Amino acid sequence: MTAEDICRLLELHVMTPGVAPAATAGYATISGAAVVGAAGVLPGGRAATSETMFDLASVSKPIVACTAVRLAASGAFELETPLGLLLPQARGTCSQQVTLELLLAHRGGLQAHRSLFAPVFAGRAFQRDRALASAANARRPDCIGSPPAEGFAPVYSDLGYLLVGAALEATMNEPLDALVAREVALPLGLGFGSARQLWRRMASFPSQVAPTEVSRPRGGVVRGAVHDENAWAFAGHGAAGHAGLFGAVTDVLGFGQALLSALRGESAWLPRASLERLLRPRPGGTLRAGFDGKSEGASSAGALCSQRAFGHLGFTGTSLWCDPEAESATALLTNRVYPTRENPRIRAARPIIHDALFDAAKAVLPAPPNP
Repeated sequence: MTAEDICRLLELHVMTPGVAPAATAGYATISGAAVVGAAGVLPGGRAATSETMFDLASVSKPIVACTAVRLAASGAFELETPLGLLLPQARGTCSQQVTLELLLAHRGGLQAHRSLFAPVFAGRAFQRDRALASAANARRPDCIGSPPAEGFAPVYSDLGYLLVGAALEATMNEPLDALVAREVALPLGLGFGSARQLWRRMASFPSQVAPTEVSRPRGGVVRGAVHDENAWAFAGHGAAGHAGLFGAVTDVLGFGQALLSALRGESAWLPRASLERLLRPRPGGTLRAGFDGKSEGASSAGALCSQRAFGHLGFTGTSLWCDPEAESATALLTNRVYPTRENPRIRAARPIIHDALFDAAKAVLPAPPNP
């Protein structure tokens, strides 16, 4: 599959059915081979390219999780550390004894979401300490007492990652986007970052960024600023634990290649044991720490990757899937929330596109040696 083939794939399954106005996609193998393509347009008629930056949304989560394990490996803290020992605002809340690892694995017993940004939209001052305490107290009613060793039943929660990001900042006394740059982006030579980092680096930012939603409370088209309202309230042009990073398709694929290399024990960036700790299957579902596994039956990863595949989705229309058996990573970046988030068509497009990309990657892998 060539770059032109990927462009046609996106035209057929993203542009034509109205999934999103702009998209990029590609595949990469562990050997370094990579092919990407783009389709659609940005405001003003500028064509999307492989260099177009997208709001990665929750694809930020695995990057934050790798930041956390890198810092833990350096001795800054342990993943078994209770949240209350790292984040002052969590002390005295029902989450003070929940460990960072359980929060990363969505097993801290927290609700999926709270509109912590609501005061901002109402024209009131945002009180960060109060909002963090509210997130830490957002315990589901069925989750009582101290968490079990493997945590409570998994429920995907942005709140847990928001708390992890705040805990990393409090412990390291640095903004989260600076930690992500030092621990992930710079060592891997990748160009993703928060809006404020990209503003400093790119003269064409935000014109090179795909817009997200038209939001009246935020003054119109959201472009060059994080789409997620809680992340915007907490971090502004920085990064929160659950969202806030922007990147091009080559950045996402480069991250996927680095993960596959780490799993093979060939990485100076991340020890194999550290990544395996994040990826190990956990009770109650497919959610790992920082990643999701491939679900039985219909999966956004498609049907052609193995059951060992792991990855993550982003609400704005982004996705990354890596398959250790196929030694390949695939990525799809769209702005399916532009002009409105009330657009579920991405669900049908994701498995079709990832299947095509995994199939293309398989074709360029070296043949296995003869027995």
